[in-house]
Amino acid sequence: MTRSLAVTLNALGLYAVALVLAAAFAAQLLLHELPCPLCLLQRIQFAVLAIGPILNVRFGPRPSHYALSLLAAVAGAAFSTRQVLLHIMPGDAGYGTALFGYHYYTLALIGFVTAIILLAAMLLFDRQFEDDGAAAHPVAPSPFATAAVWLVIGLTALNVVSTLLECGFGACAENPAVYELLKRGG
Repeated sequence: MTRSLAVTLNALGLYAVALVLAAAFAAQLLLHELPCPLCLLQRIQFAVLAIGPILNVRFGPRPSHYALSLLAAVAGAAFSTRQVLLHIMPGDAGYGTALFGYHYYTLALIGFVTAIILLAAMLLFDRQFEDDGAAAHPVAPSPFATAAVWLVIGLTALNVVSTLLECGFGACAENPAVYELLKRGG
């Protein structure tokens, strides 16, 4: 696999992360479902998962960049597994609206496990890490890759703002019903 193909695949990975963040944010805004603390941790881990691909797009593929994303995916899988186990009992309605028959935390677990597998597979292709002389004269990322980076950064920033509105400057409510900062102001 060439460096340019690896960067393109990393950009596609960023679009996948952006889709996950956008879907969670849309559910929050359109369905008026505030994310619980575990949901917020999973969103954070999706944003952290994007750091490796962002670094790969900007500086070229490196095993350490993939390792950062692998660690984020493992942590995210742990958080989402915890939430799945909280709602696994028969008769438990789960938390939030189901999408395609699965709650967000179950889809998040599937996403994190998929990311772990894909990241490990990317590490199998050593050629992407070879110095082809481009390191001395780095090429600017393509507009496709640059847009992916900024999309993830923008969605992450929006999620940070909404979390601040939801939780304020204290601990988030276990079962949030209102935006704390908006409640105090109104």
